[in-house]
Amino acid sequence: MTAIQRGRIVAAAVETVEDLGYARMTVAQIIGRARVSRKTFYEIFTDREDCFLAAFDHAVAQASLISRAAFESGSCWQTGVRSALAQLLQFIDQEPGLARLLVVQAPAAGGRVQARRREVLDELAAFIDRGRCTTDLGVEPTQLVAEGIVGAVFTVLHRRLLAVEREPLAELLGPLMSIIVLPYLGAEDARRELRMRAPEVRLDTASSRLASSRDPLEGLAMRLTHRTVVVLMYIASHPGASNREIAEGSGIIDPGQTSKLLSKLAGLGLTENLAEGRQNGGANAWRLTPRGADLERATRPLA
Repeated sequence: MTAIQRGRIVAAAVETVEDLGYARMTVAQIIGRARVSRKTFYEIFTDREDCFLAAFDHAVAQASLISRAAFESGSCWQTGVRSALAQLLQFIDQEPGLARLLVVQAPAAGGRVQARRREVLDELAAFIDRGRCTTDLGVEPTQLVAEGIVGAVFTVLHRRLLAVEREPLAELLGPLMSIIVLPYLGAEDARRELRMRAPEVRLDTASSRLASSRDPLEGLAMRLTHRTVVVLMYIASHPGASNREIAEGSGIIDPGQTSKLLSKLAGLGLTENLAEGRQNGGANAWRLTPRGADLERATRPLA
């Protein structure tokens, strides 16, 4: 039950930051959205910064999974970076709330978040710095070059995420790749990146978290929101739960939203209603299908 409460609180923190920003986020606002008590909040988190850090780490984990898998699928450093960046840009387009938390709001948070953010930026710079092994320009770039590239890319993303109206960030793949490869591969490769069209990429945030090679997101015609993940978590912990129990356990106020979401999950083959076929008037009883269980394990917020 603690994992479900934690998931609800983290989801509520993301929504609160999205609406108000970190500076105006309060514990009262978080627990109001999560529909948990203040006592429950402080049993899980020490303060609002600790809660924000959990949300930050959850967002980093999602982005890191897709970027690492994409990078490692590349045949060389350049194609790996391009594939990883393409996935990250699509992730930002599909999850702008998480992206703004990572890029826009995290710099305004406290010391613990800043320390974790520096670790993340160092990890990104290490990915870029692998380009030094591919250069044949005569002068090997220093590690500082990779740090500067990461800073430049984050500055571009920061400005785009603050824009009221913006084009899909996936269209920035060529220009950003041009910036990245220029110091390592030279001007010709940089120009070639500008001319390349952005590939059609499929967001894959879960497959690398599974023990098997099966991808639970394959063919899934819906965007996984935090609320959906919490609902899947609740059903996994409470097989046979009714619509009302799932709504209360997941913090969904509107019963209509619960019914709509559960019907959609069933239509996608992620849940099944054990009460189907009973006489009318009985409560529904939901459980996860094998694929739904795979998806729940793959997308569960990290403890």
